[in-house]
Amino acid sequence: MSNTKESNLQGKVALVTGASKGIGAAIARELAARGASVAVNYSGSKAGADKVVAEIKAAGGNAIAVQANLADPDSIGPLVATVARELGSIDVLVNNAGIYEFGPLELISPEHFHKQFNINVLGLLLVTQALPTPPSTAPPRARSTPSPAHWPRSSARKRSVSTL
Repeated sequence: MSNTKESNLQGKVALVTGASKGIGAAIARELAARGASVAVNYSGSKAGADKVVAEIKAAGGNAIAVQANLADPDSIGPLVATVARELGSIDVLVNNAGIYEFGPLELISPEHFHKQFNINVLGLLLVTQALPTPPSTAPPRARSTPSPAHWPRSSARKRSVSTL
């Protein structure tokens, strides 16, 4: 890990959903650079998640890849349990998983709508609910990254990580 990075997350455990590529991967690498042990969640890209984990480990960090489809409510409990068992209690949650399939209004079907809703809204809600409830005096532990497709890459990472 780079010595120039601030190590304000030393000893913390972070779960980043949708972290096998793009903004999620960048957030996972940044959290690890700041000292957190990171769970890199992926739905279908094991190779991508394994690459992110390898990059984190090569830089001196600690990370694991954990598969879970956030559109499937039955996968949420095992996701959180695996992270807790392998890394410890989750201190930081970055709800980054999301899909963005755009098309003409007349082509949006109920299946299309529910697919996007179940991942982009329900999934992040269920992951957040699955975490142990923090004490009421504790600062917020969950951060969501709404509409990252519309942010420039540098500001998305900065917005997500700098608010921790």
